[in-house]
Amino acid sequence: MKPSILKAIAVTAELTGTELSEAALRVMAGDLDAYPEAAVLRALDRCRRELKTRLTLAAVLERIEGQDGRPGADEAWAIALGALDEADTVVWTDEIAQAFDVARPILEARDKVGARVAFRDAYERMVREAREAGQQGRWVASIGHDASRRDAALTQAVQRGRIAGESVAHLLAAPQGDGAVTAALLQGRPQALLEAPDLTERERETNLRGLAMLRAHLAELDRAGEAQRIAQEALAREHGEQMRQRKAEVMERVDALLRERGQ
Repeated sequence: MKPSILKAIAVTAELTGTELSEAALRVMAGDLDAYPEAAVLRALDRCRRELKTRLTLAAVLERIEGQDGRPGADEAWAIALGALDEADTVVWTDEIAQAFDVARPILEARDKVGARVAFRDAYERMVREAREAGQQGRWVASIGHDASRRDAALTQAVQRGRIAGESVAHLLAAPQGDGAVTAALLQGRPQALLEAPDLTERERETNLRGLAMLRAHLAELDRAGEAQRIAQEALAREHGEQMRQRKAEVMERVDALLRERGQ
């Protein structure tokens, strides 16, 4: 039982207004011993800042599991929908790809609500099983046939730290113009563009402008991705409202039928 974790639990409990007996404190620390110390301390720090209610083991575990790189079910569904267009390149986890295989036939039958439910159930089950087995999240690329979309998706995934630049460099279109800038960013060494000893001042300035332009482009891609995520969430809320309305209509018909029969 690590003293640092015991102390962190006690401090977090106090700051969240949670009363823990010494026995409860030791049981919680024992349960958390199975996880890396750094991950537990980060999770407890988040609990201290985020919890509006008492500290629980479930709250800590939720935040530990969120550190394995896997997105939540709603974000995963938004990512998966990109695979509907074969022109698009999608960077997703193994669990997203497998859960989408479950949902795809339902989606192709034009039951979007049913497909989303099936995806969520399958995805959450697969993620839970992978976490229980101690498997880290793994991001992979499903390559579409549109080269320009492929370059944008892969470059964005590299910038987000989801895949390694060197693992997808061969999939990108031949560099043109700012190819040195793109290659340096994908390899995680943009400083080489500015610190190489044989660079002239003019070349250094050109590379700096290229970095700035590419950074602005990536920021625009992030904004576009955020807009897509918001649109998907709005669509999910719309489907949820449709389901509630459908349920209300059915209940109303049942009530009317019962009234007609005097029940």
